[in-house]
Amino acid sequence: MQIGIIGLPNSTKTTIFNALTHSQVETAAYSTGQVEAHVATVAVPDPRVERLCEMFQPRKTTWAQIQYNDIAGLRVGIGKEGGLSGPLLNLVSQNDAFLHVVRAFEDAHVPHPGGSVDPVRDLAAMDFELLFSDLMIVERSVERLSERLSKKKVYPERQADESLLELMVRIKGALEQEQPIRDMVLTREEELAIRGYQFLTSKPVLVVLNVGDEGSDRPDDYLGYEHRRSAVICLRGGLEMSIAELDAADAEVFMAEYGIVEPGLQRMIRLSYELVGLQSFFTVGEDEVRAWTVPVGATALEAAGAIHSDLARGFIRAEVVSYEDLLAAGSLDVARKRGTLRLQGREYVVQDGDIITVRFNV
Repeated sequence: MQIGIIGLPNSTKTTIFNALTHSQVETAAYSTGQVEAHVATVAVPDPRVERLCEMFQPRKTTWAQIQYNDIAGLRVGIGKEGGLSGPLLNLVSQNDAFLHVVRAFEDAHVPHPGGSVDPVRDLAAMDFELLFSDLMIVERSVERLSERLSKKKVYPERQADESLLELMVRIKGALEQEQPIRDMVLTREEELAIRGYQFLTSKPVLVVLNVGDEGSDRPDDYLGYEHRRSAVICLRGGLEMSIAELDAADAEVFMAEYGIVEPGLQRMIRLSYELVGLQSFFTVGEDEVRAWTVPVGATALEAAGAIHSDLARGFIRAEVVSYEDLLAAGSLDVARKRGTLRLQGREYVVQDGDIITVRFNV
């Protein structure tokens, strides 16, 4: 999964990137405005992995991975100047979701480009740029489809084009009302029809309010944001970056001093998973304990494919036990005797925390 970190210049998004990824990308009181991205892949913290390692003592531990892309180049007015450039649009659209950083604290050393700190204004400004980019793409699509259909020529894809045009007109109307695509109720078929467009306002968004060292932990103290597949949290960006630079023992003392219950990285990943609709299952053994990521609703066959295509191709059955039942049993053998480890077919819907062993024959 890739999550794009976006925000206006001097929104402190690189500070948040450093806190999340334990990186040390330079932050500055100005923006270069260049089209660039800092990339980091991090392990998804999960206490269940640690507990399973205690149980199986594996030679190798593999955590689920998540990639964060700190994207530069977005600013107010870029839409009216012709929209996002090709390179910038490619950088932004390749992400599965956005982590939208909004500055909500004053700092005399880092002047705000807008002249004042206003989270509501800044959030709306970035949302407009993404929306305007989508609207330009939709308008071009409507024009192209209308021209093709106006020729009244019969061709194999005509019915599909008619359906797509009707959908694009609906989306155009929503965007013109400043309604993001993720707020629209679309069927599964409609979602598939527009997937290739990679519309920016169709992607889940986690709004991160950087409230400084002394800010409130309540998002409602700063703004309201009522959209589907969206969430808002407050984060003390500077403190979180300091935590990321400490070892585990010092970080625990530091967090206790400032009343931080858990590092921002863990909060980001948990909320990101919920928004994108992902979950983890595990494979265990003396060789390796490993966490895997699949969409909520994935079947045992799809989970097998996530491990290796050969397992999906030769799938016979899956041995499945929940994380809680395995802990209660103490071992796979005891879970099997208790009947909490069961054989499941390819259509079994994987649950978060399942421990799965795939039986296959290729």
